[in-house]
Amino acid sequence: MTAFRAGRPAFETGNAPGSIQAMLEGEETADLLFELLAGVIERRHLGVGAVLRGQSRSEDFAPDLLARVFQAHGIWFQLLAIVEQHTAMRLRRQTERVRGETAVEGTFANLIAEAANLGVDAQELRGRLASTRIRPVITAHPTEAKRVTVLEKHRRLYRLLVELEQPRWTARERTRIIDTLRDEIALLWMTGELRLEKPSVDQEVAWGLHFFHETLFDGVPDLLKKLDHVLAQFYPGEHLAPTPLFQFGSWIGGDRDGNPFVTNDVTRRALAQNALASLRHYEQHLSLMLQRMSIAERALPPSPAFRTALANALAAGPEGAMIAKRNSGEPYRQFLFSMLRKLQLTIARAEHGHATVGAGYGTADELIADLRNLEDALIEGGAPDLGEDLVRPVRRAVEIFRFRTVRLDLRENTMCLTQTLQALWRASAGQNGGTPPAPESAEWKNWIVAELARPFPPKRARPDLPPEALETLGMFELARDKGNEFDREAFGSFILSMTRSVADILGAYLLAKEAGLFLDAAGVEACTLPIVPLFETIADLRAAPAIMRELLSLPVVRRSARAQGGVQEVMIGYSDSNKDGGFLASNWELAKAQTRLTRIGSEAGIPIAFFHGRGGSVSRGGGPTAQAIAAQPAGSINGRLRVTEQGEVVSFKYANRGTAAYQMEVLGAAVLKHALISEREQALAPRAEFDEAMEALSGAAYAAYAGLISHPDLLPYFQAASPLEEIALLNIGSRPARRFGGRSLGDLRAIPFVFAWSQNRHVVTGWYGTGSGIASFLDVRKGPGEALLLRMFTESRLFRLIIGEVEKTLCLVDLKIAREYAGLVADMAKRDAIFALIEQEFRLTCDMVLRISREREIGERFPSYRARLAHRLPTINQVNRDQVELLRRFRACETEEAMEAYKSNLLLSINCIASGLGATG
Repeated sequence: MTAFRAGRPAFETGNAPGSIQAMLEGEETADLLFELLAGVIERRHLGVGAVLRGQSRSEDFAPDLLARVFQAHGIWFQLLAIVEQHTAMRLRRQTERVRGETAVEGTFANLIAEAANLGVDAQELRGRLASTRIRPVITAHPTEAKRVTVLEKHRRLYRLLVELEQPRWTARERTRIIDTLRDEIALLWMTGELRLEKPSVDQEVAWGLHFFHETLFDGVPDLLKKLDHVLAQFYPGEHLAPTPLFQFGSWIGGDRDGNPFVTNDVTRRALAQNALASLRHYEQHLSLMLQRMSIAERALPPSPAFRTALANALAAGPEGAMIAKRNSGEPYRQFLFSMLRKLQLTIARAEHGHATVGAGYGTADELIADLRNLEDALIEGGAPDLGEDLVRPVRRAVEIFRFRTVRLDLRENTMCLTQTLQALWRASAGQNGGTPPAPESAEWKNWIVAELARPFPPKRARPDLPPEALETLGMFELARDKGNEFDREAFGSFILSMTRSVADILGAYLLAKEAGLFLDAAGVEACTLPIVPLFETIADLRAAPAIMRELLSLPVVRRSARAQGGVQEVMIGYSDSNKDGGFLASNWELAKAQTRLTRIGSEAGIPIAFFHGRGGSVSRGGGPTAQAIAAQPAGSINGRLRVTEQGEVVSFKYANRGTAAYQMEVLGAAVLKHALISEREQALAPRAEFDEAMEALSGAAYAAYAGLISHPDLLPYFQAASPLEEIALLNIGSRPARRFGGRSLGDLRAIPFVFAWSQNRHVVTGWYGTGSGIASFLDVRKGPGEALLLRMFTESRLFRLIIGEVEKTLCLVDLKIAREYAGLVADMAKRDAIFALIEQEFRLTCDMVLRISREREIGERFPSYRARLAHRLPTINQVNRDQVELLRRFRACETEEAMEAYKSNLLLSINCIASGLGATG
């Protein structure tokens, strides 16, 4: 069997007639791409092609050829992922063709049909649609190992596969498409995989906007049109037009937590680029409409209301007479021409900032109003299809993306804010040169509360602060000024990392007040910028309910929440809580915190909405979207969800239009389903015995995980037995791997922590402690305890999700490979002590999972997942072994010149393993 035959993707067949045919065609596509890749490589590097085909090994290759081997494997993993996405899309289409659109799980059709069958009335559905707000937030966390130029090539390959599946092509035309595929693969082969320099934040902004240009600007309005169709089908005559369910957020250019490269100047540029991306998209669509809208006045006489709107539009600009003359007898084209000219002036203002005052569109609402006028005129005039198909998608795009594309969040940590507040304290009257109270003291909190209550004097000067404090205060001033310049929704919220107390949060309010972000001139009423505390560690999650109870009792916070829409947002962190407490304990503490915070918000009369800080890997909150949302506590979503989309997750979800549409639909349908259906089900009803069991399981799992993390030999083991330090050389993000530059485990960010444990195949972040938790529970509870866990496995969505994700993670662990990495630890005693703990816990966790799932082997419940891994792991294992040897040689080098000989290959091996596993951090 060749390496390719062992590396073919497994395609899930589903139940629809014809799905097996789609699967077979997917395998044929994989065969084709493999042969094209192998052919491209063999023409230049015959030996590398032989390794790819499994006809030779790479151990004795010279460094330059070894680099090509890693690149070949990495590209093949990328091509497999493209084929799998394409085949999954074909299978969904096949299911819809044969069984109807309601049979495709995770879609709006599937959900709305279920809601109608359960008797959800139109009034309730209308209310849920009106209140639902879903905001994926794109972040530039350093987990995306693919450059934009590579993503663009992937996109072209995907489009070519879509073309290739069309049955209408002649043999000659099909050959031409295959030739183009080969050329794109050749270009991919000759493109450098590695960044030679760390990307700038401006480059990261461009990376994030890439996905809007490719799929999201047009994809989200298309998705709403699909929802229109489904609602009309199952609730005929009810006029359930959905509001813009989706908006997008971003941290790119606004997240300065531990990233010294994000400055206020960088944030200004990010805001401008965000605005221009949306404006240019609208310009493109208005230009296309202008070309097509050649409707004669006699063919579709405009209504009096539209004639008035047209007259006003022509009179408002200096070119009105020219526009009317140039498009005589075509009122709709005249109106569009006027809109386009105004939009172009708006773009010029955003580009250069020197357009005349009042020129162009002042706000996105004005453009929305014009588009609605045009849409209504076409519908009322007797051409509803033109209004709905040509104009409405653009109008909805403007409603969703406005003049900002994304709502940019600002993020900073409490340490930086406290330092700025201390500078403000020193600069205040009579306190120059003094020492501020300790940040954890009651005196400090009382000072902040008093400052918030103190009205501003009629005339006040900006405080005299050191440069670092002025930069932090300037961030809030930027939110005051630039939101008015670009769009009232240009900013989302301020995220306060490392929130530890009420005083921390009130400190952010005080800086917002100092920057002029309060509604009233005196600065005592309400803050216009939402202040969102982020609770990340286990201790933070446990403290969150008490903190939020006190916070929501304060008048300034209550007034601010009401002014911002009546909701207080809280962000919860999956990555750091996992790093801090392990997978099982983290998931339980997150669920507990949400339940308690939801209750506190209800008692306070200010609902709490959650912002989920998830990553791509299971260890950082990744996993199946619909299942994860369905397992959230009752009342914790209520139609509102914010979630981070980080690194490689963004390209996986949004690089291709079909995949992007499905991923958004799954997310939207899951949020609606949680509100409409899930909360009616027994699975989300509180069960005291289940909660008590989860508390016991979590406590024992946390203790076991803490025993590993706090072991004095863990950090030296981890640094030696993984490419932790070398990952920082990858240049896959502008942000440093450590928050404050320290060398402790606590200073290390969760992303490289997870990344390194996955590279060395220990993957402890996704399973360690679970076995001990279950074993301890069974030791105490005996047979009745086991019966309870078996019931929980069947009836508790959260417990079943946890066990399922642990089980899939265990499939990634390879103790033989892990032992080879452990061999890099020079101190035998330290190596043996840590590896013995990991090995023992791994065996125990496998035994306990099988005891709960009643399977014969790990992963038996996930045949497609196992097959997918089985096709990749032989190659990944070989690259792992090569990486171990490269690490050994790289670290033994005594000069920079010697290290350079191995550095590129080492980084390529990291890239290759990440591509094979499908995740980094």
